[in-house]
Amino acid sequence: MIIIIKKDNFMSKVKVDENLCIGCGTCEALCPKVFKLDMDSGKSKVISDNCEECDCQEVVNSCPVNAISIEEGK
Repeated sequence: MIIIIKKDNFMSKVKVDENLCIGCGTCEALCPKVFKLDMDSGKSKVISDNCEECDCQEVVNSCPVNAISIEEGK
């Protein structure tokens, strides 16, 4: 799933690679307004484009299997 985030006139896409995700819940713990574990798949989903209340880069860095990425754009 891809969510587009607009911040400081730049657009970013937060993505979770569901093939890599192990469902550990770190992303949801760090940023529950953006990430949620799907109860059916057991994988993380991007649920919002609001990265203002958390540090999405910290979430990317904290994912133990590197399943989360942010693509910067204009």
